[in-house]
Amino acid sequence: MVDNTNQRQRGTRRYIDRQREDANRRLEGDYFCNNPVYTDTQFRRYRMRRHLFERIVHTLGEWSPYFRQRRDAFGKLGFSPLLKCTAAMRMLAYGTPADLLDEGLRIAESTTIECLTEFVKGIRLNFGAEYLRRPTEDDTRRLLQISEVRGFPGMLGSLDYMHWHWENCPVAWKGQYTRGDQGVPTIMLEAVASHDLWIWHAYFGVPGSNNDINVLNQSPLFTNILQGTAPTVLFIVNGNQYNMGYYLADGIYPEWATFVKTIPLPYSEKHKLLAKRQEASRKDVERAFGVLQARFAILRGPARFWKEETLADIMYACVILHNMIVQDERDSYEVRYNDNEQYNVRDEDCQYDQGSSQPLEGFNHGPLYEFSMLLEANDSIHDREKHHQLKADLVEHIWQKFGDGQA
Repeated sequence: MVDNTNQRQRGTRRYIDRQREDANRRLEGDYFCNNPVYTDTQFRRYRMRRHLFERIVHTLGEWSPYFRQRRDAFGKLGFSPLLKCTAAMRMLAYGTPADLLDEGLRIAESTTIECLTEFVKGIRLNFGAEYLRRPTEDDTRRLLQISEVRGFPGMLGSLDYMHWHWENCPVAWKGQYTRGDQGVPTIMLEAVASHDLWIWHAYFGVPGSNNDINVLNQSPLFTNILQGTAPTVLFIVNGNQYNMGYYLADGIYPEWATFVKTIPLPYSEKHKLLAKRQEASRKDVERAFGVLQARFAILRGPARFWKEETLADIMYACVILHNMIVQDERDSYEVRYNDNEQYNVRDEDCQYDQGSSQPLEGFNHGPLYEFSMLLEANDSIHDREKHHQLKADLVEHIWQKFGDGQA
């Protein structure tokens, strides 16, 4: 009988011949050859179309030598980039433990974890500028056109947050990451989503003991407005002109000019209609969270990684992949809002500006002549009178558009 305890003490380990070459050939024959075993329908196990996954593999191969097939000191071929990216996608899509992929893909547990961490880091660095962007002028114009059809002119999306259970949260941190209604340590994601489930804003990393307002006060949601770099938004509601877009939010958010909330106790038919349509449209972000967790089960289960940086890379990579899938597939459908109106969500591929939030620029030590503009923009965001005026105008606008039995 072999004494495994003594072997571990001596630092030895058993070599396992996993036959990597056979695993590479089998994967290519299953999915990536001219006549694969599994058709495009079964390729949905990757949560995306084949050409999109191949684009990701090609980009990561150019980005890092880690995703290129190399030979070891004995001349044996290592794992192919398809195999490494497949291992990472299986963990993201199915939320499986790393050692579960050893039997099928012939990759050890430690190598699978390494594949995942490098994969999500590469996704964030290579595709984040395009798929985590803020709305550009063209994006804003398209969002405003669709919002007008839905009865909310000037609306840029719906705002909400979700929790991700952090199972391996350090014991010393559990107090600040645990909230009473959750009961377990969590990290929060704040997001803005549009009707087609594209996530336009993602802010991840706030401890789960916070509420929506705490997250809002830390997030860079309005940084581009304070910087003066936000796209121009001009719209008219009930004869009144507004120059700043807004988001649909739930009741906990403050009464700012940039938020439109429901009416908790509507007392007239007009107010009931606004509450009904606001609550229906605000479900866009809830649907986006549901689709995000359905596509990537790793977000639905508890996070088992130790470092917050790794969790952030995983979360942002899933959001980026989600947006890539939305852009790739939304040309095949259209959104219908009622029996008489429809809006085709087809969008042309184009180059986009950097969308991630940047620190405020142009404000250095010394006389700050531009600081008055920042204060003015901040006051316009927090304007409660404008909030109430906008809501009153939307009540009349939606009643004129959808009232009299048309709701």
